[in-house]
Amino acid sequence: MMLQKKVAVVYGAGGDIGGAVARAFAREGARVFLSGRTLSKVEAVVAAIRDRGGIAEAAQVDALDEQSVDRFVASVAEKAGGIDISFNAIATARPVPKLPLTELSAEDFALPISTYTLANFLTARAAARRMVARRSGVILTITGTPGRVGFLNVGGNAPAYAAVVALTRTLSAELGPQGVRVLCLMPNAIPESALIRESFRHYAKAVGVTQAEFQARFESMTHLRRLTTLDELANTAAFLASGHASAMTGTVVNLSGGAVVD
Repeated sequence: MMLQKKVAVVYGAGGDIGGAVARAFAREGARVFLSGRTLSKVEAVVAAIRDRGGIAEAAQVDALDEQSVDRFVASVAEKAGGIDISFNAIATARPVPKLPLTELSAEDFALPISTYTLANFLTARAAARRMVARRSGVILTITGTPGRVGFLNVGGNAPAYAAVVALTRTLSAELGPQGVRVLCLMPNAIPESALIRESFRHYAKAVGVTQAEFQARFESMTHLRRLTTLDELANTAAFLASGHASAMTGTVVNLSGGAVVD
């Protein structure tokens, strides 16, 4: 098993993406500590992992609260003896209007940028401080294709995604010499995610097509003519966190199906 005896923390574990990655980590042998703002959702993921023989615990943590994050990381490190993997899967922010930038308020534009970047900074910093002491660890972030490709009516989400990529690369340059790897996952939407389905619904309404038609347009822009699956994302995250990817850091792992060509 790729992650046997590893200790992993996952933020936003009550969501579709965080839950899928947490289950993949546990399946590969990691002891997982899951957190989110809605404890009942996180506990449901923990129960599913335990039902399959995995080791998991749940905690209520607000990834935008510096003290909450630091307390959580300290408690995990004390209980498990350290932290090997940190993954932040929170959403960019509460839903904001799907409007052209010229019609967006300053507050709605800035919200995804400030919240998403800050949450990733706080969680990465807390993990890094523990990992550097052991000269070992992997920090994973997640971005979206709007950070690389121009899409209409995405507001501050595209700058937020781009900011997390920049944060990932900067952290990698700083932490790499101390044995800590930092990588960013870039899926091309994930229709299985409730958040993506809701987003597609809003975008479809804005351009006057059905949700299925809008998704088909999105799929047509990829080389594979389909979007990323939860399993693909989760399995890649587990691989990146393992020793099999020990030479990888400071990069965006492109899971866009050819929507973004590197």
